[in-house]
Amino acid sequence: MGFFDKLKKGLLGEESAPAPKAGTELLVGAVAKGNAIPMADIPDPAFSQGFVGFCCGIEPEDGKVYSPVDGTVSQVPDSLHAVGLECEGMELLVHCGVDTVDMKGQGFTMLVKEGQQVKKGDPLLTMDLEVVKAAGHPTTIITAVTNSDDFAGVAPVKAGPVQVGDDVLKVSK
Repeated sequence: MGFFDKLKKGLLGEESAPAPKAGTELLVGAVAKGNAIPMADIPDPAFSQGFVGFCCGIEPEDGKVYSPVDGTVSQVPDSLHAVGLECEGMELLVHCGVDTVDMKGQGFTMLVKEGQQVKKGDPLLTMDLEVVKAAGHPTTIITAVTNSDDFAGVAPVKAGPVQVGDDVLKVSK
């Protein structure tokens, strides 16, 4: 049961989307241009230790954040610092910066809404990197498979320099 499943089931009493067929492999793209880093190097223990699910980070070159998959926007918090996505049974959290929920939306502009269909590479939001840094927060953008336990495996594909859409995670059922 993934992070979003727990929230939905606990708060809304709803079931999650159907899981992908066995043998399916899903690829998750880079959400920003920058430097991809492994989960262990993310400067937030909730993510680096896998509490939110298997993930990777990107140290962004700019504040433009894009969809890593074709899917549906499942969550847009009032704090505008994150986006939840669903894709073929996979639940993703794109989290911009570390502890940026404290910023209450300052420095973030949301470009999508809940229920919206997105394609890999579509703009999701922008974050003002200078505003985030001035508030004392790391700008690392984290992409987490919040229901990692529902899959046979989630593995990193690439670290180092990435362009938007480059494969960074492989999810196997």
